[in-house]
Formats: sequence, C-alpha cells, structure tokens
Amino acid sequence: MPVRVRTGRSIKGYSLPPHNSRGERRAVEKLSVEALNSLDGEFKGKYYPLKSMTDAEQEQLIADHFLFDKPVSPLLLAAGMARDWPDARGIWHNDNKTFLVWVNEEDHLRVISMQKGGNMKEVFKRFCVGLQKIEEIFKKHNHGFMWNEHLGYILTCPSNLGTGLRGGVHVKLPKLSQHPKFEEILTRLRLQKRGTGGVDTASVGGVFDISNSDRLGSSEVDQVQCVVDGVKLMVEMEKKLEKGESIDSMIPAQK
Repeated sequence: MPVRVRTGRSIKGYSLPPHNSRGERRAVEKLSVEALNSLDGEFKGKYYPLKSMTDAEQEQLIADHFLFDKPVSPLLLAAGMARDWPDARGIWHNDNKTFLVWVNEEDHLRVISMQKGGNMKEVFKRFCVGLQKIEEIFKKHNHGFMWNEHLGYILTCPSNLGTGLRGGVHVKLPKLSQHPKFEEILTRLRLQKRGTGGVDTASVGGVFDISNSDRLGSSEVDQVQCVVDGVKLMVEMEKKLEKGESIDSMIPAQK
C-alpha cells in the first residue's frame, strides 16, 4: 500500500511560476539546489536537472515514477507554465528515495514524502522534519516561504491555498467502488479519489488513490488523520461487502 504526503511551497521574493522571468526561475533553482544539497542524514540526496539529465538517469527516474513531464494541459500552457522548458527545472531526491522535491514545476517547490507499506505516521513525520529543515536553510538566505494568516501557504493553484497538503493512500476497493453510495461516502468523509496514475486517470483493478479533499480550514495533522480514519473505515466496508453483508449502518454522517 503506497503512501505519500505532498505539498507545495513558494519562495518569498520571487514571482510565482506562471509569471516569473527566466532569471528568477534560475535563481529559484540555484537557491533550492544549494539548500537541498546541504541536507544530511536520511535526507542526503542528489539533484537531477531536466536540461542535462543523462538517458540512464531519465530511465531510472521514470522507473521510480519520480519524473514530471512538460505541461500539456491548455490551462497550464495558457498560464505560461511551460515557458523555456526544461530550463531551470529538476528533481531532487534523497538516497533512500523516500523524500522528493520537484523544482520549478507548478510551484517553486513540490515536496513529497513517500514509501510503501502503509505507515502514514512515518511518512508524515519525515515530511514535517524535511520541510522544516528546508525552510530553515532558506531563511538563512533571507528567503522564507510565502504565507498569509488568512489564506495559509500561497501556491500557484488556488485549490492548494491553506496547507497545500495532499495525503494519499493507494487502496484496493473493488466492491465498495461499485456500491451506489461510494461517491456519497467519499464526500461525507471529506475525501477524494483518483486513479493511481494521477489526476484524471481511471482506477485499474479497483485500486484508487484516496486523499483529503480539504486544504483550508484545518491543520496538516487533521487532514492526514482524516485520510487515515477514512481509509480505515472504507477497508472495513470492503471486507463487509466481500462477505455479502450490508454497510448501510457504517455510512458516516456528513463531516
């Protein structure tokens, strides 16, 4: 059961990716690489710039499902997200391949903690510690992260305002996903589903990527706990349905 927690961060002093100049984008990359390469311990890793990546590195990153592609969405293209591609874009990950940072994709930074095995607590702890370490380094260079008391963290997409956090779990729900109230159950649990291939992909074999739907109005801890509790309940529902039993009494009230 793969588990991941991700968020985005925007660096103070630089325009957001849809509007920044080539010089700003390169400055963000330089600052980010210096910060990330100074991490040690379990966070020690390497940066792979898209522009000068070797074929072997590219194949390995594709195999690890780490590589991001040039935007093709008309919305992102119209917003200027693909200007000068792939200049000053890249991927950094730690040696254990459990902590990953995309540089200059949709946001200045996209920070991801991930691993297989379903241990959300361990993934979230690494996410928090790593993010704190990165911010401390940026602050030493007089560049903190964009944050507003009313809106939370400021990111490129308005849907990510707040925590910007998405905690996701891959879980197999072949029976529950066919239940007529599946969508209603997700809504009541404040969760959303997608295929394991990402946004706008279909489920394969009844496996879904289940994550929190809220970014605003609650803390990172609350949002991750929402995923943990919701997935636990849905797994219990799936087991009931496998036995041919009703789950009507298990359907929660609206959160």
